[in-house]
Amino acid sequence: MSVLVVIPARYASTRYPGKPLVALRGAAGDAKSLIRRSWDAAMSVAGVDRVVVATDDYRIADAARTFDAEVVMTSTACENGTERCAEAVRNLGDGYDIVVNLQGDAPLTPAWFIEDLVAGLRAQPDAQVATPVLRTDGRALNGLLEDRRAGRVGGTTAVFGADHNALYFSKEVIPFTGNVYSDDADTPVFHHVGVYAYRPAALAAYPTWSAGPLERLEGLEQLRFLERGAHMLCVEVAAKGRQFWELNNPEDVPRIEAMLQEMGIA
Repeated sequence: MSVLVVIPARYASTRYPGKPLVALRGAAGDAKSLIRRSWDAAMSVAGVDRVVVATDDYRIADAARTFDAEVVMTSTACENGTERCAEAVRNLGDGYDIVVNLQGDAPLTPAWFIEDLVAGLRAQPDAQVATPVLRTDGRALNGLLEDRRAGRVGGTTAVFGADHNALYFSKEVIPFTGNVYSDDADTPVFHHVGVYAYRPAALAAYPTWSAGPLERLEGLEQLRFLERGAHMLCVEVAAKGRQFWELNNPEDVPRIEAMLQEMGIA
């Protein structure tokens, strides 16, 4: 089954304008843009046939071409990364069995997250979309709770049923737990990893649906699938000693840089 990875990136982020071009300094002291680190993450994934950056901004396109990325220009009318992926596929043409959306704000995404995600979708023919979830440890959970106490919208959490079908995603920390966890203790809260694998028919249908009330309230694109009754599979992935965090706010830059240095990622 052929796999296309699309990295949707826009300049006009509401919370952090120009985010794809923000420099992140790694363990070797080298500063690389967020879009470059996202590209590097995509290129490290095994079993991928093609990787493209999808953007509506020539500043991002020009930056991506400096490291020989393939760029697909898309419309400014795209409301989110899924719509941008759908437009990119329309521009590229058919021929892919699975399309992966590696959102351009997740430079710490390990290759096996995406490899496991694709394998999970392949193994569940009834699933239309799949997305990874990572069980938080106490350190990650405390980071999510700290963001909410400070009034920041940080990472997204996920809840799913016994069959791993998604029940809900929220920018609040769900499910509620009043327990206190040490940094290295497992918790019942799952961090949603901002990556999606779509079957082409589901991706093509997405832009034809209007956003529902839950998507508008939470600002989470994946809720459009749930509100339309689509079968979304949550694939649990293992950290294997890696830390994970998205770049959502300017305050996340030093946090991610510290993680890059701790993990020895140049």
